[in-house]
Parts: sequence; structure tokens; C-alpha cells
Amino acid sequence: MRKHIRFSIEDRVARITFARPPLNIFNIAMLGEINGVLHECAQQPNLVAVVFDAGAETRAFSGGVAVEEHVAETVRQMLESFHQIFRSLARIGKPAVGVVDGPALGGGCELVAACDIVVASTRAVFGQPEIKLGVFPPVAAILLPLIIGEKKARELILTGDTINAVEASRLGLVNHVVPTAELEEKTQSVLAKLRQLSAAALRMTRTALALGSPIDLESALGKVENLYLNELMETADATEGIRAFMEKRKPEWRDR
Repeated sequence: MRKHIRFSIEDRVARITFARPPLNIFNIAMLGEINGVLHECAQQPNLVAVVFDAGAETRAFSGGVAVEEHVAETVRQMLESFHQIFRSLARIGKPAVGVVDGPALGGGCELVAACDIVVASTRAVFGQPEIKLGVFPPVAAILLPLIIGEKKARELILTGDTINAVEASRLGLVNHVVPTAELEEKTQSVLAKLRQLSAAALRMTRTALALGSPIDLESALGKVENLYLNELMETADATEGIRAFMEKRKPEWRDR
């Protein structure tokens, strides 16, 4: 039984709907459910797309990964579970479509960056606020410079600023921006184009695009994971930032 997501396959399209109110925070249990259905998607050679969206009962695409699981006891499992999503998307070769109505922050924004096509509502917001907790976003550090450009990616990651859907579209993070009432219609328009195509051709084309990328995602993820787990998480400020967030207070940085 799935507690935090809904999953369906209809007319060669898989849909993974986040259903963990209020903000679809990715905890280890939810990540396990997502990885489980992605494994199912890998067994379906006729799929032409995997769609990620959020249930109407929630207020965000995703507010990111659970901060309380950044503690020593669970941080390795959390990071491994989260990054498995990106490894799975790279390996199964199905075009990924993100449908964003509301905030996509932290890990939510990283998942958007990994999608091939993104449809967002005018009320969508994107950002990587991890720096405010004394940590950094590993996937965004790899993908955002390639998608929106080096300077803007550095600014967003280093400041924790957010951008609206129109700015995200201008930068290339989002493909289409529509009013919330037209979000599903636009999504179906995109999916209709993919349904007319060969699943095999789409899979190989996605593989070709990955081969043309200046980075090897698997190798880069391994390197940033090592930096995150074995260096960053050993600093006093990473511990303080996470503790301050959970205690709802301003962090007291020690700069080490």
C-alpha cells in the first residue's frame, strides 16, 4: 500500500502524484514509494512518459526533502533514497514531465530540473533554500548550471532566492506557463504529442541526449555525495543550521 503517493498508468503514460499534505515534503518513506513505482515504470517498455504532479489536497509540488532526516542517523539513507530517483530516471530512459502548481523548493526544484518537459502554473515558485540551513543542494549543483546558466545558477544556490514561473520559463527551467485552470489541458496537449511517438525511439533519444551532456550524472552524483556526507555534514554549521530550522530559530553560525 502507498501512503504518500498515487500511481497510475493510462494510455502509455505513468503518473506519479505526490499526496503528502500539506507540502509534499519528501521523507524516506515517500522516497521509497516513488522509487518503487519508478522500478515498475522500468518494466513497461511501451511507456512514452512519466509525469510528476501533486494532488489537489496539497499546497505545493514539493517543499523539498525532510530536514529532520538530515540528522546523523538517517542522512545517508535519505540522500541515497532521494538520489535514487535521479539515477532511475537516467537509467529507464522515459521522458519525464513535471507539472507544477505552487512551490517547488529544495528537492522539489531539483526534481523539476531533472524533468525533460515542465508545465507550470502562474502561481508556481522555484528555489534552492538549502544554503540557509548551512547545506547545499547536490543535484541542483550539477544540473542547474547546465539548464539556466552558470551565473544565475550560482546566484540561486548561493543566496537561496526564489523565482516565479515566468522567470523560470525565461531561464529555461520551465517550458510552459499557464493559469492553474489550464494546467491539465496544457499537460494533456504535451502528452498527446508524446503518445504519437515510438517509446523505443524516445528512450534512445533520451539516451543520446545524456551522451551529449558535458557531465556524467552518475559520476557527478557520487562526487557530490562524498562532499555532502563526509565533509559538509561533519561541519558545526550544518548541524546548527538543521537544528535551528527544527527549533524554529535563527541559526548561530560558527563558520566551521
